[in-house]
Amino acid sequence: MRRRLSVLGALLVLGAASIASVQPRPPAGARPPAHRFERIAEGVYAALPNGTMNVVSNSAVIINDEDVVVVDAHATPAAARALVEDIKALTPKPVRYVIDTHYHWDHAHGNQGFIPGAQIIGHEYVRQMLLTNTLEASSYRSFVDPLPGQIENLRRQVAAEPDPAKKQPLQVRLDVQLAYAEALKEIKPTPPTLTYDTRMTMHRGTREIQLLFLGRGHTGGDTVVYLPKERIIATGDLIVGALPFMFMGDGFVNEWADTMDKVLQIDFDTIIPGHGDPFTDKDRLRRYQSYLRDMWKQVGELKQQGLTAEDAPPGAKR
Repeated sequence: MRRRLSVLGALLVLGAASIASVQPRPPAGARPPAHRFERIAEGVYAALPNGTMNVVSNSAVIINDEDVVVVDAHATPAAARALVEDIKALTPKPVRYVIDTHYHWDHAHGNQGFIPGAQIIGHEYVRQMLLTNTLEASSYRSFVDPLPGQIENLRRQVAAEPDPAKKQPLQVRLDVQLAYAEALKEIKPTPPTLTYDTRMTMHRGTREIQLLFLGRGHTGGDTVVYLPKERIIATGDLIVGALPFMFMGDGFVNEWADTMDKVLQIDFDTIIPGHGDPFTDKDRLRRYQSYLRDMWKQVGELKQQGLTAEDAPPGAKR
């Protein structure tokens, strides 16, 4: 029986710096880049938000002999198009494939921004879920419904701030959120057209890219993208940069830690997580597992006592 635990945390992004950083430089008068790129290996980059656009999640960029593979499509088509443009600072090669690590809005609602130039790939579960009305899912509504209130609060802060030096960053944040609100209107959830069940291998020139379903965790269809030669994995939100976690309402908390045991069996050095900077410390995964197992144990004990979610101690609701 499927057992889920609804836990809503913050999208906190912490992590260790990776090898090198590449900042795209736009032509005069063009929009500022939406990403900073952290070089992990030859032709492999983590695409991380830099605050000029609300892209929400990380992506990975894999530059091959003739094309580019992107892992995760961001939160909106506008963010996806910005990623395509920013990648041009790294290579003129076209983006031909996009891999969805899972179906959540912040990683897959940008899919349509890559079409028709790229094919979308994902687990069968991702296609199944993106064929439903994900725009009404709690994983989406719980983050976008507060947006109008956040915008109004920023407007009040901008209007009330007399110091131009302090007003300017507030105005930038307001502009980013206003653009984000407009970008959300364009979304039409777009499922993968190429799916797999447990394992799929792509050979793009000399590059081998493995798509692995190791078990349920953050969702019912999490993909780990593995580059065996480079010893790199991109995990989506199966693994994030630090505690506490993001939205867990679609998670299989009682299975998640066991799935991470299988991740630890992969021969890798570097993780590009769904949020936060890339890192190499595998003990983070073990702490992650400990958190999940302890959470499940404590919540199970409270449930056995007959407590409802509303009656449980505040610390148990985090």
